[in-house]
Amino acid sequence: MEMTLVGLRVLREVAERGTFTAAAEALGYTQSAVSRQVAALEQATGARLFDRYPGGVRLTGAGRALLRNAVVALDALEAAERELRGAEETERGSVRLGFFPAAGAVIVPRALAMLRQEHPHIQVTTREGTTPSLVRALRAGTLDLAVLSSRPPHRSPDTDDPPLSVEPLLEVHLAVAVPADGRFAERGSVSVEEIAGAPWIASPGTADEPLLGVWPGLPGRPKVRHTARDWLTKLHLVAGGAGITTATPSLLPVVPPGVRFVPVEGVAEEVRHLNLVRLPGPPTAPTQALARALRRQAADLADLPDLPDIADHAD
Repeated sequence: MEMTLVGLRVLREVAERGTFTAAAEALGYTQSAVSRQVAALEQATGARLFDRYPGGVRLTGAGRALLRNAVVALDALEAAERELRGAEETERGSVRLGFFPAAGAVIVPRALAMLRQEHPHIQVTTREGTTPSLVRALRAGTLDLAVLSSRPPHRSPDTDDPPLSVEPLLEVHLAVAVPADGRFAERGSVSVEEIAGAPWIASPGTADEPLLGVWPGLPGRPKVRHTARDWLTKLHLVAGGAGITTATPSLLPVVPPGVRFVPVEGVAEEVRHLNLVRLPGPPTAPTQALARALRRQAADLADLPDLPDIADHAD
């Protein structure tokens, strides 16, 4: 079996990006060059490594097995390169973190600030992304740790082997963020029927994840007037009276003036879990230190006031 380093790097990039096109862009290759490298690996292994489907590719069982070993080999080679450059001491104190967008508003920056104070030698690189993209990055070995959100029934973010290590960080309850001078602001709660026809502010949906910002299971077709990925942008749009959005009171520390949180009545409570996710096995010391900082920040957020009392803290 003959495999090249280029081929293994292409395998890792395609596994992480989910498409040949995205992998080619990341590597600076043409799509046909990526396809040839994958074909060469499949010929060398005698196995199909990816299942093709409309919109992307997924690793097969053989592909996952090869990727696990490729990540180990590529990491070892990259460590050798760093050592030869005399950079091993710096890199020993590095950790790569991924997170879903709302986590980037409060928990991640606060954890990083804490980590800088307690462990200034640790270098952290971060990446925001969707749950599927971050899980692929964990599997590909380009992330060490990820803060992910899960919906009921709160299953593991993927079904590949070996199972990912999933540690609950925080349980959050969704509410509707409304303008403080709007018709819902002074209410103790609102019904689904009342908010169904309201103008909504949402994040652009993807094939990987549904549209965020609109209340889950809202009847009919919601009137999405504004789309924005950044949570602070959405909350400022709410403050400006542009519409309402679904959010969690865990964002309270960064909520701009003019926004109130109101619970939704008449439906099952919408609960999300924030989880700390990584590959199984013993984590490095820098990864453990970052995980501790994230746990402490999650504990602080858990002490925020509950709805409906939270409205008194939002102005």
